[in-house]
Amino acid sequence: MNLVKILKALGDETRLRILNILRCGPLCVCEIEAILQISQSNASRHLNKLMNANLVTYYKEAKYVYYKLDEKTLKDYNFIKMLLSEELEKEELLKQDSNILKAYKDAGITCETVSQAKYIILNINKEKEI
Repeated sequence: MNLVKILKALGDETRLRILNILRCGPLCVCEIEAILQISQSNASRHLNKLMNANLVTYYKEAKYVYYKLDEKTLKDYNFIKMLLSEELEKEELLKQDSNILKAYKDAGITCETVSQAKYIILNINKEKEI
């Protein structure tokens, strides 16, 4: 049953974090791992679970694979769209991820320059400590 797969996929913090940042648009694995500060293998494992639940789809562009929210599933299961647009904003960790994504995008970082994201993330985290 697809609904059970969806609910299981939504029951993990890292997968919710991935969905949270993907609602702003497609990202490749290297961007997801940099923004969320997780390993490539961890990001890939969670993306596979999200794809198996039809929450995420992907497309290839040059040598990169970009992941995005599966619009058909969001349309078929309206509660997911509501969760993404209304409920995720209430979680502090997800707000931080959104701020990091915004700084990442504002800096114009791409897959080719993703290593620079580590410095942006470190600076954001240092500012929060002050």
